[in-house]
Formats: sequence, structure tokens, C-alpha cells
Amino acid sequence: MMDAHKVEHWVDRFPLLQALSPAHLQLARGTVQFPVLEAGATAYELDGECANYLMCLEGRTRIFRMSEGGREVLIYKVGPGGTCALTTQCLLSGGTFPAQSVAEERTELAALPVSTFQHLMGDSSAFRSFVMDDYTRLMSGLFTLIDEVAFAPLKQRLAQRLLEPVR
Repeated sequence: MMDAHKVEHWVDRFPLLQALSPAHLQLARGTVQFPVLEAGATAYELDGECANYLMCLEGRTRIFRMSEGGREVLIYKVGPGGTCALTTQCLLSGGTFPAQSVAEERTELAALPVSTFQHLMGDSSAFRSFVMDDYTRLMSGLFTLIDEVAFAPLKQRLAQRLLEPVR
């Protein structure tokens, strides 16, 4: 039996769900799962299969690559109300994850199975618009990060980081 409180929290956190038709919302409500990751738990691994469209309800994950020498390169983080660009990319392309994701703190997710994701992408313009708009926003953020890393001098990046508020 689905926890009605979790479903309502999911709908509140992602208002796009209210724009779905009754039939599409019923499908989403009937298939969504709510996995919880404790701090340090793996959300997905490098080269892993993508089985779900992940939406963060609470907590935070970090998405990163690890070099052969053991150096971690942070790509981005996903917090409450966020989705993962790499998850979207994997679901759209049918590929595997090009990085890994680990929970930084206790994290609650909403997970739509790939079959539900594909059905909603094909049949729901509201869902499709949300996914594509969100993906575009996330990709823009990645390109901003690439620009900062590739083109901003190290001293400028360090000064900017030191001036950022502590989270």
C-alpha cells in the first residue's frame, strides 16, 4: 500500500505533477517508489543501468567521477526539488551512467520506473515539457561550471569560493 503522505509530499515538491492528466497522474502515483538513502549510500554507480527517473524530495546527493589515481571530481549536486541530468540523459539515450552518485546526507527520492518515464514522455506533453525544460536548465548549469573551470583563473575561482556562504 502506497504511503499517501509520501505521495502528497512528492506532488507538493514537484508541482508539475498537478498539471498531469488524471490518467497520467494515476499512472505515476501507482508506480512511483520512495527509496531512502542514508549518508554515504550509493544512488547509482559508474556504468550502471538506469532503471528509474529520480526526483529528490529531501537530502542531497553528489554526482562525481573518480580518476584512476583516486581523485574525485565533483560534477554537480542534487538537492530537494531537483532531478539528475545524468539520469535524464541515460533514460533518453538508453545508455549507462557516465559517473556515480552518493548521498551526502539522508536522502529521500521519488523514483519513477523507466517504463512509466517512457510512457509519460510519449503521452504527456506536461511531463515531457517538465523533463526537457529541467534537462536544459541542468545542462546550462554544467556548461557554466565548465566555463568557470576552463576559463576563470585559479585565483579568481578560489576568491569566489571563499566568498560563498557556508552551506
